[in-house]
Amino acid sequence: MDAFYPSVEILDRPELAGKPVIVGGGLERGVVSSASYEARKFGVHSAQPTAQARRLCPDGIFLPPRMKRYQEVSRNIFSIFRRFTPIVEPLSIDEAFLDVAGSTRLFGQPERIARAIKEEVLRETGLTVSAGVAPSKFVAKIASDMEKPDGLTVVLPDRVTAFLDPLSIARMWGAGKAGQRALHRLNIRTFRDLRQFPVILLEQKLGKSGVKMHQLASGIDERDVIPDRDPKSIGHERTFSQDILEHGEAKKAILSLATTVAHRMRCERVRGKTITLKVKYSDFSQITRSTTLSSFTDDGLKIYGELLALLNSTEVGRRPVRLLGVSLSQLDLSESQQQLLLFHESGVLEKRQRLNAALDSLQEKHGEKYVKPGTLIGPHKTSR
Repeated sequence: MDAFYPSVEILDRPELAGKPVIVGGGLERGVVSSASYEARKFGVHSAQPTAQARRLCPDGIFLPPRMKRYQEVSRNIFSIFRRFTPIVEPLSIDEAFLDVAGSTRLFGQPERIARAIKEEVLRETGLTVSAGVAPSKFVAKIASDMEKPDGLTVVLPDRVTAFLDPLSIARMWGAGKAGQRALHRLNIRTFRDLRQFPVILLEQKLGKSGVKMHQLASGIDERDVIPDRDPKSIGHERTFSQDILEHGEAKKAILSLATTVAHRMRCERVRGKTITLKVKYSDFSQITRSTTLSSFTDDGLKIYGELLALLNSTEVGRRPVRLLGVSLSQLDLSESQQQLLLFHESGVLEKRQRLNAALDSLQEKHGEKYVKPGTLIGPHKTSR
């Protein structure tokens, strides 16, 4: 999708069309989630501090994220994708791979399918899609970014090398800044440079990742499109408008995070076993602390209790804290396992399950701002 979050905001508020719209956290300490193309002309981009974005684009329209609305639109878009093929692998809320090899008899050649998807998404949602059509996931991903917004780039099998060769390695999907710096030290600037570099030397310098990048630069990518991959973790984090200085304030923030994550897990019908606390101090140094339970849970109070023990192994309360995050991994997605656990739970836990179900229902009806633990009632410092 093209500038998905700002595009949804403009869809709901047409008066914002043509203006620099920036979706993200609070103005003081938050970061940009996404920016319209009008804002990008000023140098605004995702993951940029919101304060910097405001300096670059002082007339920008800054809006808080509305995740429920974005998820609603995303579901509509993915339902359109699945009309053309059941083999859809989501990458994020607004991006996916589609394997259409088995759909050509019904819908025509891949380029025709891509155009039909773009047209249906535009007609049914009012939003534009940029698509890449290619023989592999790697090339399709790069192609989808070539002509944004509302683009369509088709790379035929016999044109893969010609398409990739002149591109900067900055377009190497999956190679971060460190990987790009390592390639630059070898005087590798383009995909052609990478493809022609001796693979033995790449392995010596960069290990297995060097070999993998050489294959990708040569257009070799055998990965299949895997539909509906299970999530590896569910989490939430918040950057604070003012550093947290007191241990008690951190405990409140962690309770809020645990409550949010537990609610999301119950909505996804999963439970987790490994609980992780993330702490970023005011000097931007960061630590994580984890613990693994003996059984799966989706209960906020249980998660919170474990987090308090993890909190005591940090310097929170002695050092200013900029960000806190909570996540659960080692997820169990088996309905039968959950039912078995429920069958063996004590009366106290059964009551908690019923309470959680009631809270979830109230939250869906009234919103999380109105349904929360009493400890959290009061002014908030969080910006996102």
